[in-house]
Amino acid sequence: MMTPFIAEIIGTALLILFGNGVVANASLTPTYGDNQSALVLITTAWGFAVFIGAYVTGQFSGGHLNPAVTLGLAIAGKFAWNLVPLYFLAQIIGAMLGTSLNYLLYIDHYRATEDEATIRGSFCTAPAIRNLKNNLYSETLGTFVLVFCIFFIVSPNIVIAGVTTENFGIGSLEALPVALLVWAIGMSLGGTTGYAINPARDFGPRLAYQLLRGKKANADWSYSWVPIVGPLLGATIAALLYTALLP
Repeated sequence: MMTPFIAEIIGTALLILFGNGVVANASLTPTYGDNQSALVLITTAWGFAVFIGAYVTGQFSGGHLNPAVTLGLAIAGKFAWNLVPLYFLAQIIGAMLGTSLNYLLYIDHYRATEDEATIRGSFCTAPAIRNLKNNLYSETLGTFVLVFCIFFIVSPNIVIAGVTTENFGIGSLEALPVALLVWAIGMSLGGTTGYAINPARDFGPRLAYQLLRGKKANADWSYSWVPIVGPLLGATIAALLYTALLP
């Protein structure tokens, strides 16, 4: 049975499988994608990854695939608070699953790639210039734009556990405009931190990287809080502003 929990795992796994898959294809040695324009390739693929994950699972869970989206919808009264922890857990599990499948697919290329920072970059984000204050602002702003715009896109309703009907997230028709939104954010706002704009997208793969690479791993945990706190802060601000403008 496709429950919202399972749907969020599958959707987030698809998101990360395709998203991190294109990063691996563009950066590892040697692949058929290592000579392509990284910016266009990666940002376009992340947009399509969001579309696929949300389109497949939207009818079952709302296709949040992102703790920031879940939090923002809950603050705005469009999602049940009691489901928030369950969605967070599912999204992290899905992100770990997706990036692990990608690692197995490119395993020979990971073995051929000597630079550990490049390998880590195919799992999680890192700042182009390390300035934690500005990096936090980047993740906050990018996620604010994502969540604030999503409020004007979401529309479907779903009955969860037979007891609640919620305006809950992204349906099949809404998946495409959200994908275009993510693509635009990546092209315009993603140059400073790699635009995680999703705590599960960064934390799940970063944890998987640490586990899969073992002693070779350099997961940069001192930076890891930025793509968690920034997106959650941005989502909170977006929800508060939305409810103030449209109570």
